[in-house]
Amino acid sequence: MSITIKQATAEDSPFLAQMILQSSRAGKKDGLFDLIFESTDDATILKQLESLTQTEAKSHCHYKNFLIAEMDGKSVGTLCSYEPRISTRETFEKALKEIGLSEFEESLEVMYCCDFELNKRTLMFDFMEELDGFIDVGVLKALMQKSLLTARLKGYRIAQTIIEIGSLESELFYKKLGFHVVKQLECELYKEKFGRHGLMLMAIEF
Repeated sequence: MSITIKQATAEDSPFLAQMILQSSRAGKKDGLFDLIFESTDDATILKQLESLTQTEAKSHCHYKNFLIAEMDGKSVGTLCSYEPRISTRETFEKALKEIGLSEFEESLEVMYCCDFELNKRTLMFDFMEELDGFIDVGVLKALMQKSLLTARLKGYRIAQTIIEIGSLESELFYKKLGFHVVKQLECELYKEKFGRHGLMLMAIEF
């Protein structure tokens, strides 16, 4: 089965929501969006995430930032790429307010407690996920190759991503693609909420 890559549309929001939630949990019981939406009900969280991908404020969760991998017409994976100078914390806060949230500052402190002071002229990758049953068939590699090609055509020469410290499979995958570890930050607040020591910044030059 061949893999095709397409730009996401608003109609893909349910699938994007599923992949965003899966990525944020990354094997944990709860992830960032469980914290932000203060819910234990997946259906409620997914509905909120669908709305978050379609806000006027173009946060990193906006559907226009996503590529989707398909096999035989079925969506099987996602990769988000965004510009830190556009998809800022302030933009994310505006998007959350658009969907009706008002009390989220405490949750965002967990998200931003590991501050890498990102270079605003780089491209960031996030929400690289694939459906169960489609692992190791080349989905993520195809998504990344397409994203790097697009980034190069847009004039970018550096791309970065942030993963959790201890996410050995993700770290190994990125290293195989040419990424290297730039910095690690251990954060007590992050460890307290998610049981993980902190975050790791990785980058690739192309």
